[in-house]
Amino acid sequence: MTTPTTQPGTAEGTAQARRVPHRWRNLATLTGVTVVDNTEAGLSATLFPTIAAALKLQSSHLGLLAALGKLVAVPTGPAWAWLAGRIGRRNTLIITTLTGGAFGIAAGFSQNFIQLLIFNSLMSAAIIGGSPIANSIIADSFDDSQRGRAAGYFYGSMSLISSFIAPLIALFTGLSDGWRYGMWTIGAICIAGGLAVALLLRDPGIGASERQLADLSGRDRITPKVSARAVMSLFRIRSFSIMMVSRLLSGHLLITIFGIQFLVTERGFTNAVAAVVLVPFGLGYFTGTVGGGWLVALLDRVLPSNGRVAYLQGAQILFAAVAFFATQFHYDSIAIYGVFWALMGFAQGANPPANRPIVAAVVPPELRSQAFAIFITVFETLGWAAFSLGAGTLAATIGIQAVFLWTLVILMLINAAVLTSLYFCYPRDVARVRDTLEQRRQEALQDG
Repeated sequence: MTTPTTQPGTAEGTAQARRVPHRWRNLATLTGVTVVDNTEAGLSATLFPTIAAALKLQSSHLGLLAALGKLVAVPTGPAWAWLAGRIGRRNTLIITTLTGGAFGIAAGFSQNFIQLLIFNSLMSAAIIGGSPIANSIIADSFDDSQRGRAAGYFYGSMSLISSFIAPLIALFTGLSDGWRYGMWTIGAICIAGGLAVALLLRDPGIGASERQLADLSGRDRITPKVSARAVMSLFRIRSFSIMMVSRLLSGHLLITIFGIQFLVTERGFTNAVAAVVLVPFGLGYFTGTVGGGWLVALLDRVLPSNGRVAYLQGAQILFAAVAFFATQFHYDSIAIYGVFWALMGFAQGANPPANRPIVAAVVPPELRSQAFAIFITVFETLGWAAFSLGAGTLAATIGIQAVFLWTLVILMLINAAVLTSLYFCYPRDVARVRDTLEQRRQEALQDG
């Protein structure tokens, strides 16, 4: 009678892949770490009107602050992924969050814009490593059929929590130098996230959620070493390259940077009142991610080859439509803007349950940390930085409303058109990964 580790079929592996130990605890812990990253990304935008008044800054300074905070991720994101391969993903997450917290606290003591720019950028460089590592651990904790829902819970909870944290931090703006308390608070959250990882996170190991590999012992898993050449080979995967182009065209990211500034400067609301829209935005994002995760799972059963692609394409079109009515017309009540922000949050939140599983499905397990680092910290960052710098400069001449028309509406429709090419290559790329893992399984069984 054969044992599970020598059984030629993958039934046992499928069962084990669906019950990876500590997966839900890992998901909750990683959500806490990414809340730090997400809150940091929106913190400067939330507090910026008050920071601008204190340090005599303009919208172009906000663009520079946001852009440099993201540009540092281009080299540091892949570097953190490389370090995770050397010292372990858990240890790397602890280092990124504790270091980020220290720089966040230092940013609160800034006496001028240059100091704020330096410390905010260093904080971003530290904590940016958390997101790609977290996504790779989630991919190893949940099998392909469950990743959409896991991503939905992950990003939905992260945004929901941070959407409440941001307005609370905005309350500090009523105090003298209140923005400093905001920076100190976010630094403390970073440190708390690092301690949570140290106490609660259990790395499942590379390939733990793959049905072809799950029932094999660690020594039997054939996992090639990650090299620079292997990382560069990711760009030969057509679906992966298309997803990278899509990130460069993701103009909807700009709403989290300039959304509050738009409501203050173009619609006349106070900083504290404008920040209220972050709550419905977070609620909408939560609904979009969690509901989207279930919808993606349904589409995977109905349209197994391209359901995710159709869903992702529809999310871009929906965001463009809502953004047009939200930003190109004047409304007197902040409640109306709250409704539109909730809808934009829903459309933006609909993306992670599809785009993260798409990337995970076309990339071998050992390369997922690097793939997510390129996806999130390189291409998303380059697009974000370009939008931030360009929007900050153009806002001074044509206004934020006109900038929003081009980035939140027109560019998002172009993005949807680009995603059409996935219909032709995504099924083939998924099959290629599946065949590769099956071959590794057979080799491991033969060696055993």
